[in-house]
This record gives sequence, structure tokens and C-alpha cells, in this order.
Amino acid sequence: MKNGRFSDAQIMAVLRQAEGGVPVSDLCREHGMSSASFYKSRAKFGGMDASLIAEMKDMAEQNRRLKKMYAEMSMQNELLKEALGKKS
Repeated sequence: MKNGRFSDAQIMAVLRQAEGGVPVSDLCREHGMSSASFYKSRAKFGGMDASLIAEMKDMAEQNRRLKKMYAEMSMQNELLKEALGKKS
């Protein structure tokens, strides 16, 4: 997965400035980001604070590990079924 150019703290600062009434075009020019990136970040992180973003990232990491565990277990299950099926 590609890492973004801006950290979570930078994105939160830009979003707070936008909520404060600074025009989006000025913010994008000042921080060197496109308006599409701004709106995508606002859709993803809008209404969150830093602790919620950290929690979301932790949950995504845990979800990734669980998916990997499930894939390994299902592969082991298929191998066992194959091995038992051939012996009969």
C-alpha cells in the first residue's frame, strides 16, 4: 500500500484550518496539495481527532493480521481434507 505524502497530523491541521473558515483553494496552495487530495482526506478523516485516527489504523492492522491467519488456517484445512481424501 502506498504511503501518503502527508502525515496524519498534517492532514488534521489542514482540516482544522478549513473548518475555521480558510478557503480550500488557499489551503491547498499553501500546503502544496491538490483539492482532490483535500476532499478525499476530508471524506476519510472528517470529524475525527488524532486518537480516533490512531485507533482506526490499529484496527486496520489487526484486521490485516486476522485475514492472514484465516487464509493460513483455511489453506491448512484444505490440505488436510486433500490428504484424508486421497487415503480413502
